[in-house]
Amino acid sequence: MQTAVRTLGHFIGGADVAGSSERFGDVYDPAAGEVQARVAFASPHEVDAAIRAARAAFTGWSATPPPRRAAVLFAFREALVANTDRLARTISCEHGKTLDDARGEVQRGLDVVEFACGIPHLLTGDFSANVAAGIDVKAVRQPLGVCAGISPFNFPAMVPMWMFPLALACGNTFVMKPSEKDPSPALELARLLVECGLPAGAFNVINGDRVAVDAILEHPGIDAVSFVGSTAVAEHVYARGAASGKRVQALGGAKNHLVVMPDADIPQVVDALMGSAFGSAGERCMAISVAAIVGDVTADLVVAKLHERIAALRVGPGDGDGVEMGPLVTAEHRTRVVGYIDSAAEEGAEIAVDGRSAALPSQGFFLGATVLDGVRPSMRAYREEIFGPVLSIVRVATYDEALQLVNAHTFGNGASIFTSDGDTARHFDANVQAGMVGINVPIPVPVAFHSFGGWKRSLFGDMAVYGMEGVRFYTRLKTTTSRWPTGIRAGAQFTMPT
Repeated sequence: MQTAVRTLGHFIGGADVAGSSERFGDVYDPAAGEVQARVAFASPHEVDAAIRAARAAFTGWSATPPPRRAAVLFAFREALVANTDRLARTISCEHGKTLDDARGEVQRGLDVVEFACGIPHLLTGDFSANVAAGIDVKAVRQPLGVCAGISPFNFPAMVPMWMFPLALACGNTFVMKPSEKDPSPALELARLLVECGLPAGAFNVINGDRVAVDAILEHPGIDAVSFVGSTAVAEHVYARGAASGKRVQALGGAKNHLVVMPDADIPQVVDALMGSAFGSAGERCMAISVAAIVGDVTADLVVAKLHERIAALRVGPGDGDGVEMGPLVTAEHRTRVVGYIDSAAEEGAEIAVDGRSAALPSQGFFLGATVLDGVRPSMRAYREEIFGPVLSIVRVATYDEALQLVNAHTFGNGASIFTSDGDTARHFDANVQAGMVGINVPIPVPVAFHSFGGWKRSLFGDMAVYGMEGVRFYTRLKTTTSRWPTGIRAGAQFTMPT
């Protein structure tokens, strides 16, 4: 018998707050296919309340010395370590990914927290003495004010932690709008922050749909917005936020390619494709969704090996023993992914492995791993981001053709090459049009002290997330030129000082 459905609200001013809009969304257990909670959708009034709480907290928090801000983040880091398993179970329960994958998600978010703990050093300014007679120049970075984050369903803990730890470390306050599909991790993170000494109102969570997003984008009390999600929404967020005078970084979609050269280690390639295409059921913005394989002999071998490996792939609930791939997040999303497989077949692709007919659990939003062979760039399944366990095989004759294929795509998030030839790898690295590149690495997500971001229609705005790009995004530069004369020894000067 199904347990009672919980109701999730917001977190405003340091406390849980029930929603008052009378609008709600369903939160599913993807492995069971059942509603497990309902989440309140915020009204513009509730968004305003969260922003006002953040604005009230900004004066005190921004004046807090960076070492003291770092101390709160150090405590938060320890709380994350202590609560990793609990957070992972919450993620798995609402998203569907395996527990091991969910633990990895928490760790990658924790990495950014650890980077943010170094904020006293990261905010070290520049100083030039005596740039002219008796004149000194200094440059410092100061907080913006109230920042907002809008995050996707596929990483309900990691992506928020790509945003708010650095924003808080830099002295800003924050309003988080997580995905309505899996909102609980963000609420848990908010409670941990308060327990770790973050002042009430410095971090708030607003749940909701597009009404809440647009209220954030239009509110005059928001100074900067960070977004991760689909390209269509990223374009909307960037255009509307920028038109409202906000600083915006908006990370959109992807179609990440993995180029396979004939000299590549094939078992290594197959391992890489299995994990990068089907890990987290393909619901990753860095998932490899296209393998551009040079030569038919190599392609035939890779497809045959993939068929063998997928036959042994263990699909089931995320908390199941030995499970390697869980369900998709909702029935609606599963239907969407199946639609891409159907369209590929209609357009002439060969369904080398058909996940639609795989033996799967009878309940839940499961879909088997799928391999499309003979995919052409004109096909919808190639042009658009699928965001599911579907790998497209594009056969090319030469390395140059593979590179041209990658560079011609509208997205430029990530790209990888597998080869044993250093010259080929070096040429690919220098010439591929993607923001993140892997050499014999399938998912080249940068570590926390570098920065994450793509090119072309994968990123709107000038700055990537976390790392030093994140510090720059959440601060603004102030340069001061000063002179302290010992006495009035000269009259007014009417020429440009040089």
